[in-house]
Amino acid sequence: MLVRCLGIAAVCAVVAVLPVLAHHSHGNYDTSKWTTMEGKVTELHLLVPHSWLYVEVKDDKGEPVVWALEATGYAGLTRVGVKKEDVKPGDRVKIRCHLLRDGANGCLLGYVTPIHGDPARGHGVEKDWDGGGGAGFPDPPAAPAPR
Repeated sequence: MLVRCLGIAAVCAVVAVLPVLAHHSHGNYDTSKWTTMEGKVTELHLLVPHSWLYVEVKDDKGEPVVWALEATGYAGLTRVGVKKEDVKPGDRVKIRCHLLRDGANGCLLGYVTPIHGDPARGHGVEKDWDGGGGAGFPDPPAAPAPR
């Protein structure tokens, strides 16, 4: 009876841990390349375990399309200096991210640069919205300095 209870407890422990391990996979994103885009923030949700930034971007036909951008959680954003006042609905932003592999309008956020014109809220300052090297991967090479 004791062995059976211990066996059931072990199975329950493994089943409880599996979602946590699966949660941290970036397998649904193409992390081999960066994509850039610019648009207007429609929503910002600073949550745990991941925050979400929704940005309206013009598609190839010039029509507005909303993209869902996954960031690190609120504590991770705070740790790298992102404040909730930095970006608000209606603000324009530049984005560097990793696209979803299935082609849907979604990205794993790497970097966000507010271009709303307010220096007090970080206008023009690029920040890491993944909380550790832009989507957990090494920084891309910097653009060469103009001569």
